[in-house]
Amino acid sequence: MADHDRLTSVFPSARDDAGTAAHLPATTPQTRAPAHRLAYTDTDFLMRQELRPVRLQLELMKAELIQQDEGIESTVVIFGSTRIPDPAVAAERLAMAAEAAQSSPGDTALARRVAVARRLIEKAAYYEEARRLAQIITRVSQANGHRHFVVVTGGGPGIMEAANRGADDVGGKSIGLSIVLPKEERPNLYVTPELSFQFHYFAARKMHFLMRARALVAFPGGYGTLDELFETLTLIQTRKVKPVPVLLFGESYWRRIIDFEALIDEGTIDPDDAALVEFVETADDAWQRIQRFYHLT
Repeated sequence: MADHDRLTSVFPSARDDAGTAAHLPATTPQTRAPAHRLAYTDTDFLMRQELRPVRLQLELMKAELIQQDEGIESTVVIFGSTRIPDPAVAAERLAMAAEAAQSSPGDTALARRVAVARRLIEKAAYYEEARRLAQIITRVSQANGHRHFVVVTGGGPGIMEAANRGADDVGGKSIGLSIVLPKEERPNLYVTPELSFQFHYFAARKMHFLMRARALVAFPGGYGTLDELFETLTLIQTRKVKPVPVLLFGESYWRRIIDFEALIDEGTIDPDDAALVEFVETADDAWQRIQRFYHLT
């Protein structure tokens, strides 16, 4: 039994009563009725539309209390595309696409698949950089007992897998904040099992990305990466969160995807707003920027 369960002095705990209720035979219409179930063990009741605020609170509290139990005080968030694999997988996918295209010359869809596979080969280097960055950060986290600078990702494949893998490479812990999606895979196998969380609500998941964040590192990615990036920038810009380093990996990619200068020229952001991000190209450079921000060197 956890220490916090022992704090319930004279009253039976919720777990005690749930166990007692589960062993009582349901021999009458009254005891078989759904109304008789304990509310917190009644899944049908908890799934009601009116209980959404309660479910939101549960998602916030579960991940929060477990991280408190683990002593985690700060994190480094690493985002990026689920579609950027490690170099070996990227090469294999390109070979398969090329073979398919050769067997059906003139097929524009297959030709496009080859072109995309070639671009992902180029981006596969980011997988290795994310992995190395997580190794560097996790060694620091290990030195302080995994209290500070714990790597956290969305728990999925691609760049997220690389970051969790990097932490695992050096025998350290890392967090995965997965979300239930129709096409989403299971959490990658490198997330620390006791820190592998699953969410229904994007809002609760986003809160946990930022509640302990001391830096955000965004590798090339799509809608999900852009969503998390712009939400973080908006919160910093509006002073809803304290400033943290926001590092964009791969300047050529990000300059093409987001035209910060155009936003300034159009008057929709200030020059200072564009300065909220920094571009980096290597894991060492990224960690040095974080160190400099927190005066760790």
